[in-house]
Amino acid sequence: MTGAPRDGARPSPAAAPLRLWPPSFGAAIVDFDGTLAETWHLWREVDEVFFSSRGIPFDEDASATLATLGFAAGAQWCVERYHLRDEVADIVDEWNRLGAALYETRVRLRPGAESYLRSLRSAGVPLALATTNDPHVLGAMRHVDVRSLFDEVVCGREVARGKDHPDIYLEAARRLGAEPAACAVFEDILPGVLSARRAGMRAVAVGCDDPRQPRTELRRAADAWVDGWEGLAEASRAR
Repeated sequence: MTGAPRDGARPSPAAAPLRLWPPSFGAAIVDFDGTLAETWHLWREVDEVFFSSRGIPFDEDASATLATLGFAAGAQWCVERYHLRDEVADIVDEWNRLGAALYETRVRLRPGAESYLRSLRSAGVPLALATTNDPHVLGAMRHVDVRSLFDEVVCGREVARGKDHPDIYLEAARRLGAEPAACAVFEDILPGVLSARRAGMRAVAVGCDDPRQPRTELRRAADAWVDGWEGLAEASRAR
C-alpha cells in the first residue's frame, strides 16, 4: 500500500513513494487518540463536564484545540481564554482523574491496529508512541498495554510544545535512534501531520470516526491516507 506525496513540506522529487507494507520506512511514530483508539467521544465527555462545572457553554472549537495542545498547555490556554481562577496543575489533575475513569474499561485498539504494529516490529521497524495524553490516563487502561506494543512512549508533558510543533515527533525519533527522514508518522489530526512533515518525516493520515476530522485537508497534507488499520493488517498477514 502506497501514498503519493501531497501538498505541504514535500520530500525531494527523487523520494520514493511511501510504502506501508512491506514498509519503506525505518521507524514508525504513532499517535494514540483517534489514530489507534476511537476516543474523541470520551474526551468530549471530559470537556463537557469541565466546562459545565464552571458555567461555561461547551465549545466544540476549544475541544479540538485542547486535543492538539495536550494537558498542561491546554490547561494554561483555558485559564487565559476563560479567565479561570484554577491553577493549571489542578486542571491537569482533574482531566487526569476524569480521563482515567473513562479509559479504564472503555478503550480498546481499533480493529487491525495491534496486528499491523506487531508486524512492523517483526519486520525490524522500531515503534514509538507520540501522544499528548498523560501516562496516568494511558496506564489506567485494562484492555490496552502500550508499553508492550512500543519500544518508546513519549507523552506531551515530556516536550515543550504541543503537536502544532514537531517537538514530540523529533523526541520520539531521537529515542528510537532514527533520523527524521527515516520515520513515518501515523496521525489523525492536521496539526500533527503538518508538524511531522515540517520535521522532515513522512506522514500517514489515519481516518477516524471523529466528525470534526478534516479529511480533505488531511489527504492533501499527508504522504498517504488510510481509512483504518484492517487493510494494513491483512496485507501484513499475507506476507
